[in-house]
Amino acid sequence: MTSLHPRLRALESSFGLSTLSPIVDPILSGLRIQLWIKRDDLLHPVISGNKWRKLKYLLNDALVDGADTLVSMGGAYSNHLHALAFAGNSLGLKTIGYVRGERPNVINPTLRDLILWGMELRFVSRSDYRQLRAFKSGTMPDLQANQCWLPEGGASASALRGVAEIMDEIPIRYDHMLVACGTGTTLAGLISAAPAHCRVTGISALKGADFLKDDVKRLLSPNRFYTHWQILQDYHFGGFAKSSPELKQFMRQFYASHAIALEPVYTGKLLFAVFDLLEKGYFKPGQRIVVLHTGGLQGARH
Repeated sequence: MTSLHPRLRALESSFGLSTLSPIVDPILSGLRIQLWIKRDDLLHPVISGNKWRKLKYLLNDALVDGADTLVSMGGAYSNHLHALAFAGNSLGLKTIGYVRGERPNVINPTLRDLILWGMELRFVSRSDYRQLRAFKSGTMPDLQANQCWLPEGGASASALRGVAEIMDEIPIRYDHMLVACGTGTTLAGLISAAPAHCRVTGISALKGADFLKDDVKRLLSPNRFYTHWQILQDYHFGGFAKSSPELKQFMRQFYASHAIALEPVYTGKLLFAVFDLLEKGYFKPGQRIVVLHTGGLQGARH
C-alpha cells in the first residue's frame, strides 16, 4: 500500500464519507429487486466522485516526483479539468489545461472556476485536441522537468487503482454495478476490482461510443480476461452534454422522490437507464443493484 504524500493526505482528510443509500420505489418492490446508490458525490463539494478517485494516485505520483505543474486536457465543460484545477490550487501546484475548441466569447461557469483557481487555459483546435489524446501518462512532448502530464479524464493505471478502492467500501453482496461512461476509465477501474459474480455495466454519455470498448480493454490488465462487463449506448440523449425534456423531467422526479441531485451529462442519463432497464425486465427478481453516483454536479449549471 502506497503511503500518501502529506499534502495529499491533508486534502483527503477534509473529505466527507461516501455512503450507500438504499432506494425505495414501487417498481423495485414489485420486481423484488434491491437498489443502492454509492454516494461518491458526497466526498467533496468540488472534487467529488470519480474525479477524485481517478486523480488521487496521479496527484500522489506528481507530488512524490517533485512536480510543481499539472498539465491535462478536456472540453469547455470538463469535470476532469474542474477537479484538477481545484486540487492543484489546494495542493499548491500550478495547472495548465488544454481546452477543446476556440475560446468562447462568453466564459461558462466551468471555465470561470478554472480561471479562479489559477489554471492556465490553452484553447486548441479540435484536430490538435485529437492529437493530444494520443499521449498517455508522462508521454507528452516538450514537458518541462517539473511538469506532469495527465491524459484526458486521467486515463491511466494509477486512476484505475483509485477507482478500484470503491469496491472495498461496499459491504453488501450485489449482482450488478452500473456507472456512467465518458472516457471509460472509471468503468475499467470497477471491472478490474469487481467480484467474479458481479456484472459491471457502463452507460455511455456519448453518441457513437463503440470506441469505448477498445479503450476500456487497453486500460485493463492484459494478463487477465474480463467477461463480466458491457457498455450500453442507447441512453446518450443525442450525444455528449445533450439533454431532453424527458431526461430533465426524470431528474426532477428522482430528486423529489429520493432527495438525490443528478446532472444531465452523466448521472441523469445513468439513473434514467437503470429505471428504463427495470421497466423492460432486464434485471432478474431478487437481484441486488449498486449504482455509482460519480458526482460532477457542477455540470447541472450548464
